[in-house]
Formats: sequence, structure tokens, C-alpha cells
Amino acid sequence: WGTGFGSRWMGLNVPWGIYGIHGTDKPWSVGRYASHGCIRMHNKSVEELFEWVPIGTTVQIVGPPVRIKRNLRLKMSGPDVVVAQKKLREMGLYNGRTDGICGPSTIEAVKMLQAKNGLAVTGIIDKETRKFLDFGE
Repeated sequence: WGTGFGSRWMGLNVPWGIYGIHGTDKPWSVGRYASHGCIRMHNKSVEELFEWVPIGTTVQIVGPPVRIKRNLRLKMSGPDVVVAQKKLREMGLYNGRTDGICGPSTIEAVKMLQAKNGLAVTGIIDKETRKFLDFGE
């Protein structure tokens, strides 16, 4: 996992990148928006947490709602895809895995949403499709 991650690294299992909870060799950066998605802690704190948390523990990150600003297509991935999959599931259009990967079943659900609402049936979550998923702009 490289350098600069302090004394401990606890990897998070997400399909769209390598993220984790870790220490730092820059303690002044804790609590700032200075990472690319990881949770940065003081080394003493992450060492203590490391001893308490068993491998495989589910981690839920809570923050402001994810907004989808990009067009989502087949094979794209990320937290915005998870949000889209959850919305499609709530609408009864999707029953696949909520895994953050825009696969064939996600695309089919998007096409159903588009057809149901008189949109061009492209399978792409574009600006017009996002309006029906209540993402806001």
C-alpha cells in the first residue's frame, strides 16, 4: 500500500479503488480534506483501533449525500453507481448486487426507467435520466 500511511493500514473492500483507514506521517493533516478518499487518523489512535476491529468488519462511512454529476455507462464504477443502484432498487427496477459497478443488470434497469418515463432508451444515466432518479443537480 506504499508509504505515508503511518503505522497501520486497514483496507476497505470497495470495487472502485484502493481505500483504507490508516495512520499518517503528517499528523497535522488529520481532520483536513487532504486525502483522496481514505480515513486518516493519528498513529496512536489507528493502532488502538487496529487491535479492536476484526478483519471483515463492515464499515459504513456517513457524510453528505453523494451527487451524481457524470454520465454513468456500462463498466463505470464508484460510489455514485451505488447510489444509482439503490435508487433503481427502491423504484422496483433493479434486483442485482449493489456493488458500485455499472454492469448489464444496472444498464437494463436504467433502460426500463427511461422507457417508463418517455426518455431516449440509451442505458446511460445522463442529466435527463438523473432527474427521474431524484439526484438533484
